[in-house]
Parts: sequence; C-alpha cells; structure tokens
Amino acid sequence: MSKKQKKSKTAGGFKNDLLQQIITIFDKNPTQSFNYKKISNALGLKDFSNRKLVGIILEELADQGKLFEHQRGSYKRKSSSNFIEGKVDMTQRGAAYVIVEDADTDIYIHPKNTKNALHGDIVKVNVISNKGSNKIEGEIVEVLKRAKTNFVGIIQKSQNFAFLAVDDLRMPVDIFIANENLKGAKDGDKAVARITEWPDNKKNPYGVVVDVLGRPGENNTEMHAILAEYGLPYVFPPKVESEAKNLPIEISAQEIKKRRDFRAITTFTIDPADAKDFDDALSIKKLENGNWEIGIHIADVSHYIQKDSILDKEAYQRATSIYLVDRVVPMLPEMLSNGVCSLRPQETKLCFSAVFELNEEAKVLNEWFGRTVIFSDRRFSYEEAQERIESKQGDFANELLILDGLAKKLRKERFKQGAISFDRLEVKFNIDENGKPLGVFFKESKDANKLIEEFMLLANKKVAEFVGKPENKKETPKTFVYRIHDEPNQEKLLTLSSFVKKFGYSLATGGKEVASSINNLLEEVKGKAEENMIEQLTIRTMAKAIYSTKNIGHYGLSFSHYSHFTSPIRRYPDVMVHRLLQHYLDGGSSVSQTELEAQCKHSSDMEQLASEAERKSIKYKQVEFLEDKIGQIFAGIISGVSEWGIYVEIIENMCEGMVRLQDIDGDFYTFDKENYCARGRKTGQEYKMGDEVMIKVKRADLIKKQLDFELVE
Repeated sequence: MSKKQKKSKTAGGFKNDLLQQIITIFDKNPTQSFNYKKISNALGLKDFSNRKLVGIILEELADQGKLFEHQRGSYKRKSSSNFIEGKVDMTQRGAAYVIVEDADTDIYIHPKNTKNALHGDIVKVNVISNKGSNKIEGEIVEVLKRAKTNFVGIIQKSQNFAFLAVDDLRMPVDIFIANENLKGAKDGDKAVARITEWPDNKKNPYGVVVDVLGRPGENNTEMHAILAEYGLPYVFPPKVESEAKNLPIEISAQEIKKRRDFRAITTFTIDPADAKDFDDALSIKKLENGNWEIGIHIADVSHYIQKDSILDKEAYQRATSIYLVDRVVPMLPEMLSNGVCSLRPQETKLCFSAVFELNEEAKVLNEWFGRTVIFSDRRFSYEEAQERIESKQGDFANELLILDGLAKKLRKERFKQGAISFDRLEVKFNIDENGKPLGVFFKESKDANKLIEEFMLLANKKVAEFVGKPENKKETPKTFVYRIHDEPNQEKLLTLSSFVKKFGYSLATGGKEVASSINNLLEEVKGKAEENMIEQLTIRTMAKAIYSTKNIGHYGLSFSHYSHFTSPIRRYPDVMVHRLLQHYLDGGSSVSQTELEAQCKHSSDMEQLASEAERKSIKYKQVEFLEDKIGQIFAGIISGVSEWGIYVEIIENMCEGMVRLQDIDGDFYTFDKENYCARGRKTGQEYKMGDEVMIKVKRADLIKKQLDFELVE
C-alpha cells in the first residue's frame, strides 16, 4: 500500500469516528439543537480543518434525513416519531435485524449502524428511507435494555491485559479485561465475564471475570458453559443450601390429623429407572359400588417452601429443573428434591392430591382435592411396570392392569375430542463416568409411560376446571395459572400442507378437522424414512405452550381448561397452582391477576431458556460422539435445506450435520426455497428434504458444536 493510500484510509477512518461521535451527542440530547461550534467544543476540536469537517458532516447527516436544520446552521435529531423499538437478532456477520412486534417486516441494520447493540437487546431504531428497495433499513440509536451482560468464552491473555473471546458467534466483539479483573483465570481457560462498561469511542466493551469454568473440552466445564451461556444456574448459593438443611422435616401427628390419610391404601410410583425425584404417586382402591377410587398424589412442596422465603425466591428465579444430557440441574436443593419431597417407597410423605371416582368406562363420577399423607408400597421403573402389564404377573400386576385399562379409555376419549398425538422417539446417550458418550439408544413411550401420562393429564385438567369452570355459571372464575396452547398459525399450516403434499400426504388447513388430519398424517408417516423430519416440522407448526392467567384452553390436548399441578419438585408454576388451589379451597377471594401474570411470563421464559440449553447439550454430545468417527460412512436422511447447505440426520443415531453446497462435487448447487431442495445448475440433480443419502463424517467442531458431512456415492 502506498503512503498516499495509507493517508487516505486514515483520513476516512477519522471521519467515520467523528461521525459516530457526533451522532452520539444528538442521541443523548434528542431535544437539543447544535451547530458546528457547540459540537466541536464538546469534542475538544480546536483546529480550523477539524471544525470545518464537523460542519460538513452535519450537512451530510441533514441530507441523509438523520438531522433537520432547526435554525440556520443549527441542527436537531430527526423527530422521535421516526423511532421504532424492537428486539435485535444479530447475524454472525455483524449485521442485525430488529424484530418489531406486530410488524410485517424486520428492519435491517448494517454492521456500522448497530451502535454496540448485542443479540437479544431491546433497542430504539431510526428508520432510514430506502428508495427503490423493499428492504427497510435503519440505524440503532439507543440500547434500551440489554438481553444479558454475562458472556462465556476463552481467555486470551497477553502481558498487560486479556480478552474474552466469546463463544457465541453472534457476539461481534471480544470483551477487554484488565489483568486485575481476571479472577485467577489463565490463558486458554473457559470463563464467564460480565460487561461493566462500553465507552462510546471504544470498539470493545470492558468487563470482569465472574467465574472460571475450567479447561475447554472437560465435561463439567462444557456443561457449565452451556448453562452460563443462557444465564442459568449450576450451583445453589450457600444461603439457599443452609435454609434447606435447617427445614423442619419431621411429620408430626398433629400435621397428619389435618390431612386425608391414604397410608393404608395401595400406592406406588412409576418413574424412569435413573430418576431420584419422585413427585407423583398413584393409589388404587375398589369401592363397594364396584367403581374405582384413583388417587393422584403429588409431593406437597408448598408445605416445606414458605412463600417469599430464601428457598422460594430461588425456586421462582430458576422456575424449572434443567435436564442436560448427563445431569439434572434441580429447581430445589437435593435435600428437598431427592429427599424430603421425593415420594420414596416405604416412607410416610405429605402430598397434595386429586382423587377421583371412576367407573369401568373411566368416566369421572366424583372428585376431591386436598392435602393428604401417603405411604408408597413400591417404586416401579417404567420397564418394571411395563413387564407386569405385558406378562400379567408379578407384584401389583392386577392393580397395574386395572390402571392401564382405565388409562387407555381416558386416552381414547381424549383423541376422540381432538387431541393431537406426538409419540416421538427420545434419543438418549450411554455416558461413562467422565461424561463421554459411548453409544446412542432410543426411548419409546410404552403403555406404562402412557398410563402415568393419562392420570397426570386428568389431574391437571380437573384442577383447572375446579377453579376456572365454577358450577354456578353466574360466578366469575377466579384467577388461576393455566397451561395454554394456541391454535396453529394458518400460514404455517399452509406451508406444512404444501410440503407434505410433495411426499404424497394431505393435510387439512382449516376447520375442526385440522387436529384429526394431523393425527392421520403422523400415523401415515410411521416407519417411513421421512417420519422424524415430518414430525419435527409438524411440531414446529404448533404454537408454543406457555403459562398464563388468561385461559384460552390447550389446543394440542383439546382441553378447555388445563394447568400444571403434578410436578412441583421441578416446575415452579405447579407450586403456584398448589398455593392457589389451597387458598380457594379455604374460601379465599380471587387474587391479583397482574402479579400472577408477570410470574407466568417469567416461568415461560425460563422454561424456554432451559429447553434451549437442553438442546445445546444434546448437540454437544452428538459432536463429541462423532469426534472419533471422522471418515466413517453412515446412511442419513436430508432433514433440512438452506442457502448454505443440506442438513442430514444419520439414521442410526439421529446426529445431524451439514453438507455445504460448495462441497458437493460435479456441479454448482443452489437453494430452491419453493421446493425445499438444492439443485445443480448443469445437471438438474436435486437433493430434497426426506431423501436418503450416504454421508462421510468430515469434521466435528466441539467449540462451535457443529458437524460437517460430505456426500458419498
């Protein structure tokens, strides 16, 4: 590069920096007017050439519509009526889109106009007019709310300072950390840093290390990193553990007298073989009239956790237990989740119960809700219960067969009413003591699983109806916490219908037959190569279930009223439901909806974060599982197509990776969005979703949690 070119580049860089500083002054003072003298004085510019450059920039900003001339030579920021608020969706290339609620189009933000905004931030945007273009473009003028300030990454240390190279590819810059703020972190450590300051004239934010996670690649380090990335906890604060240890756990005779006693009635739990927290049990008793009394007994967590206690506040903040591949991060300390509240066999336990009288046709004739005391006779794994259902032999086989028969009738009625059936295979890893995945297996939902599911659904539904559907129709329903699920989006249904038509399937997109049509589709694809892909796409078409005080029913279950009552050890909304139910059973008046709705939103948000962390842990283990299989060949199904490549899911282990379009030999392939395929320009060869292909594992990148494949003949 010549000296003249260098000088030109330096001058251009100075002007851009000056322009950003001038815009910042107007952003911070949107109601004030400034001329070139005021701006120059504010920036400490004294020489004539720089002050003249300020005047030129002000005129250019006015020509661009970013400023308007308030008085001759004096400028103001363009009216705030042109400002829009939205959420930042950052791309890996540094550009961003601002998503505006109820708007048809997102606002594109060029990398130079992001103003230190980060992914997920709520920002104020100044819309820039784009003549001759359908794309709405804008510039971020203010960050209103940070989505997060803590970031996970690798420490890169030099002699006098360090940077945290953030793992998230959507983070456009590294975080500068002074040596005194490293908290003992060494070069190459994985750590969590908090942004403390981001000066307007600095490219990088300043931060401090808040936790050192360990060396990259170690299992605990990586699992904690996933949790930290989503702002999720991985340890309990000492004061929470201390309060849990000091809880009075003895069950007094006085407490038992307050409760309905089920200790003499046959009761057992059915859970996964590796479960440690048992929060539901079933009791069964034959009544003199020939009907069955079925008790659904749920751990009485709210008896031990008093509202607004340290434990309660921690449980509310967490809102849910988190199930990573190799561990559970519980909502409650282990002493409660696996001990006091867990309905362990041969122990007296306090419960909150829903008890029903059912006839042989599984019709509910009577119901009762209240606090109980139970004694579980037996702890079954799902496999043990299934073996008794199939063989009709073994302890409690008769009781299990009766419950299974009733559950099947409840299930049949539910589908008759329009419930949707998603019976997906669950992918699990065999993991050694160091967390390394040794193999993959699939968990199928069998009769024992469905038995438990049906009685939990019954309890959740009936509790919601008890509060939200008063017998006296003139009575206003009391405020309650519902689990709601909206109808599918019409546009998404049409897209799905169009897609499955290419495979020879049909799908109704309107009216009452949508649910039955989805069930028919899911039944038709069973055992086909495209089964998993179509199931996933159908699930994505569905709305997300959330918690709310505003009941709209649950579309997927076809229930007009539905709540979560059955898992208070691992879900905070269930604790809320227990407290509300007892309050109303005691004759209490309806509670404030505003406060409860805010708690519902928090619980829904935390559930979503936990779900994302769980998916990321699965992806990490998939990459780790294939790390030593580079060069091996597998059969797979094309599960997605994008402008970058085709996604392939390996059939035998459901690990998904990408074949980049540029790596496909013999032709130049482009993405055909309309037909969900990649097509060669010369040959017309197509690779479309659902096609079976052979792939070779090319790369397994643990840091990016990505798998790269290549096609083989």
